[in-house]
Amino acid sequence: MRIAILTTDKREADHDYARPEPLAGHAPAALLEGFALLPEIEVHMVSCLKKPVNSPAKIAPNIFYHGLQVSPLGWMRTGYLGCIRATRKKLREIRPDIVHGQGTERDCGISAAFSGFPNVLTIHGNMKAIAENFQSRPGSFHWLAAQLETFALKHVTGAFCNSAYTEKQVAPRAKKTWRVANAIQAEFFRPIAPKPSRTRPVLLNAGTTLPYKQQLELLGMARQLHARGLRFEFQFAGGLGTGTEYGAAFARELAQAESAGYARHLGLLSPAELRNAMDAADALVHFPTEEAFGLVVAEALARNLKLFAATTGGIVDIAEGVTDAELFPAADFVGLENAIARWLAAGCPGQSNAAGLMQARYHPKIIAQRHLEIYLDILGPQRKA
Repeated sequence: MRIAILTTDKREADHDYARPEPLAGHAPAALLEGFALLPEIEVHMVSCLKKPVNSPAKIAPNIFYHGLQVSPLGWMRTGYLGCIRATRKKLREIRPDIVHGQGTERDCGISAAFSGFPNVLTIHGNMKAIAENFQSRPGSFHWLAAQLETFALKHVTGAFCNSAYTEKQVAPRAKKTWRVANAIQAEFFRPIAPKPSRTRPVLLNAGTTLPYKQQLELLGMARQLHARGLRFEFQFAGGLGTGTEYGAAFARELAQAESAGYARHLGLLSPAELRNAMDAADALVHFPTEEAFGLVVAEALARNLKLFAATTGGIVDIAEGVTDAELFPAADFVGLENAIARWLAAGCPGQSNAAGLMQARYHPKIIAQRHLEIYLDILGPQRKA
């Protein structure tokens, strides 16, 4: 079977066109890792970029890479028309059995819908829900992404939904849905390193600073815990987003917290660096108001971190069956603060069964095999892998 995976290349988002190798997001990268373990299939990763890049023709023995240069005029301002055209042209050369668009945040979903081949898409972030959460104005990025998402969902064969929450959001707009979780990259299944010697427990939050991820509010909660005389360090990983009012406010508060000694910012981390940060931490605190899946939660549990999180979206699915995971409504910062205070006072007990559960549910090969089953079902029983 020949599969085309339409996904963003993070070199475009990072404007890092000199980087020699493609860089997919965490979830698509994990899926590609799984496909690499299935030698009977041929996979083509197709990504649009605004500038030329030098890349290897193959990123695994059975996975090919195609970076397509698209003029800046061919992106969102024209409904990704340039990306659609470039992708269709390349797909006519590849002749895939099925096209799979990874996400509706950018061009991938709409390009899959117009691919001209049997097609599906995966919802990684619910753009309609995010636009509503942001109260996005007509014509804004999130408003446009939500419109394109709805259009794409109506024109693809079906949608892969990474949680019960996502499926509920998507089902009314899609022809067909399948519940398929995101995979966790193999990096997070490496042997867990012993905790380093230190005098204070570490709480970790990972993600770009955005209002719906509530890092500013978490920093305020950390200030309250510090005022209660509790010893800890709250570490934040990800982009600060200082170009926004929310990001700038967070940066100001963070500077005060760093001066007081109870918080620190780690910057943008690679998957390996994030895994190391998790192994050096004692707990993950993840408290968004909107979340399709919550991959960082699954990654942290794969490292056996204690979990404090919101009962938002797919986080509930991920935490099911995890001993001692503590979830709260996304507005309940008092409950969260008191739970963390009790945990700190009890000596910071960790999770005992999380890593095994995560491997059984979200290993790349397991998720890739589920994808293959669905592809075969779409193409008909006569089609052999």
